[in-house]
Amino acid sequence: MSALPEGNAIVYCQGAFGTTNGKTAHGLVRHTRRYRVLSVVDARHAGADAGALLDGRAAGIPIHASVDAALAAAPAAGTPATHLVVGLAPDGGRLPPMARTEIAAALRAGLHVDSGLHDFLTEDAELRALAAASGARIRDVRRPPDRSQLHFFSGKIEEVTVPKFAVLGTDSAIGKRTTAWILVDALQAAGWKTELVGTGQTAWMQGARHSIILDSLVNDFVAGEIEHAVWSAWKESGAQVIVIEGQGSLMNPAYPGGFEILAAGRPDAVVLQHAPARREYDGFPGYPLHPLPTQIQAIELLSSKPVVAVTVNHEDLAAADVPAACAAIRRETGLPACDPLLDGVAPVLDALRPWLKSQPHA
Repeated sequence: MSALPEGNAIVYCQGAFGTTNGKTAHGLVRHTRRYRVLSVVDARHAGADAGALLDGRAAGIPIHASVDAALAAAPAAGTPATHLVVGLAPDGGRLPPMARTEIAAALRAGLHVDSGLHDFLTEDAELRALAAASGARIRDVRRPPDRSQLHFFSGKIEEVTVPKFAVLGTDSAIGKRTTAWILVDALQAAGWKTELVGTGQTAWMQGARHSIILDSLVNDFVAGEIEHAVWSAWKESGAQVIVIEGQGSLMNPAYPGGFEILAAGRPDAVVLQHAPARREYDGFPGYPLHPLPTQIQAIELLSSKPVVAVTVNHEDLAAADVPAACAAIRRETGLPACDPLLDGVAPVLDALRPWLKSQPHA
C-alpha cells in the first residue's frame, strides 16, 4: 500500500461544483488522505474558495476557471501539481466531452489522472498516448478487479468481533460518505480505533484503506466483496469499530443500494442520512421520496437491526431552520437527529454506546 498523501491534486469539476453531480469534488475538498488538494476547476465559481462555497468555511482551496489556470497558479503558490482528479459524478458516470479536452491538457503537462467515471480513460487511445509521451499515469478507479481476485460470500463475516455500523441513506447523493467520515473521526477522537469501509470511488480517492467500488462489480461478487472488505478491515488493522459507507438507497429507482450491505456486511446498527427538504429522488422528477418512517421500517425489516439515529443533510434549508427540522424528525421517528456538518455527531455516538461498551478505549 503506497504512502499517503500521494501528491498535489487539482480537482476537475467543471460545471458541477455545488451540485449533486459534483459530490466527488465535494468529498475531496472536505476530506482526503490520498492527495493534498490544491484547487478545484469550475469556471462558474472562479475566484471563490471551495470550502467557503460548499460549507461556509474557507478551506484555502481556490476555484479556477480551467485546468490551464490551475496549472499556472500551482507553482506560484509553491505547490506544483502532480495529479488531476476527476471530481465529477454525473448520472450514469459518463465522461462529458469538455472534460476529455481538459484531461488531455493535464496529461500533456505530465499530471497523473485519476478518474472514477464509468467511461474508462485507459481505453481512449489518444489519452493513453498523451500519458505515455509525458510519463503520466492514468488510473480508472471504477475499473473492477479481475474476476480471479474477487470474493464470493463465505460467512467469514461472522468472525468479526467488533461493532459494525452502516451509514445508509434515504436517497443517493445525500451525504452518506461525508457523515461516515465525520463519524469515523468522532469515534477516533473519543478513543476507539475505527476503520471506514468505503464502497464507492470517492472513498477510495479520499484514502479509505479498505474499499470496494460496489457499482462496478459483477453482481455475484458484490456480497462477497463487502464481506471481505469488512473482514479485512477488522483482521488487518486491529480496528475496534468499523463504519461502512452506504450506496444509493433501498428505494431509489436508479440506484437501489444497501441490500447487500445489510445482508453481507451485517451491521449491528444503522445510521440513516436524510435530506428533509428533498421531495423527489435525486435526478428523477416524478419519483417522490418514500417517507422517512417507511424507509426506516424497510431497513429494520431487511436487517433485523435497528436504525438508531437520523443524520440530516441541510440542502435547501437555512441554517436557522435546521434545529426545527431535526426536532420534527425526532417527533416523527423517536430517534435522535442532528446535522453532522453543522453540529457534529454527538447524539449519534450516544445512540451507539450500547455497542461501544464492549470495546475498551484505545
